[in-house]
Amino acid sequence: MKELIPVEIIEKKIYLIRGEKVMLDSDLAVLYEVETFNLNKAVKRNIDRFTPDFMFQLTKEEAYSLRFQIGILKPGEQEGTQYETTKPGRGQHRKYLPYVFTEQGVAMLSSVLNSQRSIEVNIQIMRTFVKLREMLSTHKDLARKLADMEKKYDSQFKVVFDAIKQLMSPVVPKKGKIGFRRDKDA
Repeated sequence: MKELIPVEIIEKKIYLIRGEKVMLDSDLAVLYEVETFNLNKAVKRNIDRFTPDFMFQLTKEEAYSLRFQIGILKPGEQEGTQYETTKPGRGQHRKYLPYVFTEQGVAMLSSVLNSQRSIEVNIQIMRTFVKLREMLSTHKDLARKLADMEKKYDSQFKVVFDAIKQLMSPVVPKKGKIGFRRDKDA
């Protein structure tokens, strides 16, 4: 079965905000091939289906931070100004702060949007959420099993366990010093 949207694209549109894995209304609108305004309008018509654990609106700080993280801040934009314009140019600014949807909220969207595409896209999004959950679970299980094995074996295997733990931990790039270096010989 051919995927409508590659899983990798959906994975890149899932963010961790307030401890929840969520998707932005604008990203969902692109996937569903509807305008963000129309998606949010459909949600507001059925607001009783979208409790705070299904959907919430970002604060100004969260929205700015997210925009900065995903690299959609345009040169010249300043903090606090992007959501205050009353007549934004098409595609430049949003008048309102974005909404985000949890996994349950995304599932509820298919019943609100009621199109064949929304159903097909929702199935793929749900599969992606499940895949991410399985990956996290597998990583936790592996760490637990490694800890159990480490307790069982003596110190001769400590070097091996330390190496495995190092391989499992995410790589943090080292940052170089900023500024000029003055050579003593010059």
